[in-house]
Amino acid sequence: MKSFNDKVAAITGAGSGMGRTLALNLAARKCHLALSDVNTAGLEQTAAAARAFGVKVTTAKVDVADRAAMYAWADHAAAEHGRVNLIFNNAGVALNAPLESVSASDFEWIMGINFWGVVYGSQAFLPHLKKTGDGHIINTSSLFGLIGTPGTGTYSASKFAVRGYTESLRIELDMMKCGVSATCVHPGGIRTEINRNARTTQESEKLLGVSAEQARDRFDKLLNTTSAEKAARIIIGAVERNARRVVVGPDAKFMDILVRLIGSFYQPLIAANVRRSLR
Repeated sequence: MKSFNDKVAAITGAGSGMGRTLALNLAARKCHLALSDVNTAGLEQTAAAARAFGVKVTTAKVDVADRAAMYAWADHAAAEHGRVNLIFNNAGVALNAPLESVSASDFEWIMGINFWGVVYGSQAFLPHLKKTGDGHIINTSSLFGLIGTPGTGTYSASKFAVRGYTESLRIELDMMKCGVSATCVHPGGIRTEINRNARTTQESEKLLGVSAEQARDRFDKLLNTTSAEKAARIIIGAVERNARRVVVGPDAKFMDILVRLIGSFYQPLIAANVRRSLR
């Protein structure tokens, strides 16, 4: 996809962060938008800013973990816009909880949004993308879809799942030659609110040895290395060149290279680094 002019992009999690900056970047390229989020106030702010570029913008309150809601939104977006060329499965949440003690409900919550939301979005929109003959699925994994870290095992599990799903999907789409492609996105520390809004359990505080607020403050300093605006530009550039995956940010690129070089020996380095940073 070399041009976004007069295309239609659907974006989940569009009420803030990367979802908002993706929407505005695409709107500036004259791409029409179907936006969703559970945060309706933030969603309408994004929509108002995007409409200033003169493109058609529709909004819907959608829980990506709700399969029926995702399929209904996909059909509605295609009907309202006449077509959908791109789906950005961007919505995501974070959970800080040791794997030994994480509750089933918390694990199901994060997998429902981070993984099943990607699956539902991909499956619901794929028939509409095929009809255009010029479609693209963009699924957001993470740096933590490349490495595991202490206290965030549920998040890594969901993002590794997105990686495996999207890489397999890309191969299947290549084999079908249906005019649709897929890209897996691995952002590092992006300056958004996902870390501040993460659920944190008491067991996580015991594992890390600091309060939830202290952990958030310190991880903010470590992780927030790339602006959401820059991340959006990098992701859209990856779609333009039909990249199979894109690693966003210097921290993610460094860890990607490190894991390629030393394999699982990165794990004791992570443990030592986390202990040192928390001190």
